[in-house]
Order: sequence, then structure tokens, then C-alpha cells
Amino acid sequence: MSRGFRRRDRQLNLRIGCWLVYQPGDFGPDFFTSPLLLMDRATVTQKIISAKVKHGLRWADVAQQMGLSKEYATAALLGQMKLTADQAAVAKKTFGLDDEETAWLQIVPYKGSLPTAVPADPLIYRWYEMVNVYGTAIKELIHEEFGDGIMSAIDFSMDITREPNPNGDRVNVVLSGKFLPYKSY
Repeated sequence: MSRGFRRRDRQLNLRIGCWLVYQPGDFGPDFFTSPLLLMDRATVTQKIISAKVKHGLRWADVAQQMGLSKEYATAALLGQMKLTADQAAVAKKTFGLDDEETAWLQIVPYKGSLPTAVPADPLIYRWYEMVNVYGTAIKELIHEEFGDGIMSAIDFSMDITREPNPNGDRVNVVLSGKFLPYKSY
């Protein structure tokens, strides 16, 4: 590690929980009295969303250009996943990002960044409600079938499709995660 010292940046730390490392030559005479102007992942996400709306883009189309599933690409562009340099280059061109904004897409983000403990958005709240209502049943059934362990959200895939139904179209969500057994030691 460098011999620079660390300054905890409150705004950035709240967003991504990290330390910034500075070298001694990084400081000007007004460093400690002037506001620290830094880009953050949330700002990049807002720029991406604004460009998507302005240009009438669809997540599935952007994902196809990136060579990713629409589910992963959307999560990444909303700040929940990391992109490779090639994938970030597609995002740069598509959303008009600069080099710093593109770099933020390639950094491991702070995941699970809902703004409140209980989500206020009705669609996200329904997922929260499903886990509250069915979570213990899902847990029991997974343990009964696989044993003591968890379903990975890292070795994971998701597919969201529309299922036509005469009583109203249905949302079909398939979650597939590798089973990871607990080990004794």
C-alpha cells in the first residue's frame, strides 16, 4: 500500500462504504476547507436513467449490445453489478458517459442499496411481501430437498418473461442459484 494517508469522505462512504487513498502531493492549500467534488455511482446511475428516458432506450436492447442478459445488464446499469471494460465501453457510447463515469461502472458496487429498510415502491414492496409471506416455506422446501445451505445469488441467473393469460398477462420470474451447502469444520 502507498505511503499516502487516508481521508474518509462522508458522502462517498455513505454510498459505497470505502476509503479514498491520497498521496501527499494530492493536496492543495484549500484541500481541507473546500468541498470535495467527486463523482459517485449514484450520480452515474442517474445519468444513465436520464439518457435512457431521453433517447427512448430499452434495457433489453442495451443488454444485447453488451452481450449480457437483460436482467444482469439492467442490474449493472442501475448500480448493483460490475461491468467489464468492453461492456462499460458499450455503456459509455450508449449513454454518453465520460471516462470517469465509465470507470465507475467497472468498480465492485455496494450492493443492496434500496433507499429504505422496507421498500416504498409498490413493485419492490411486493417482492419484500413475498419473502415475508413465503420465505420460511421456501427455506424449508430448499432445506428438505438439498439439506442445510443457501441458494447462491452469485452463481445465479434470472429470467423475466411475459406469460399471456386470458385473465391478464402474468409476470414469470425464474431464479436459478447454485446450492451451497454449509460445511462443518
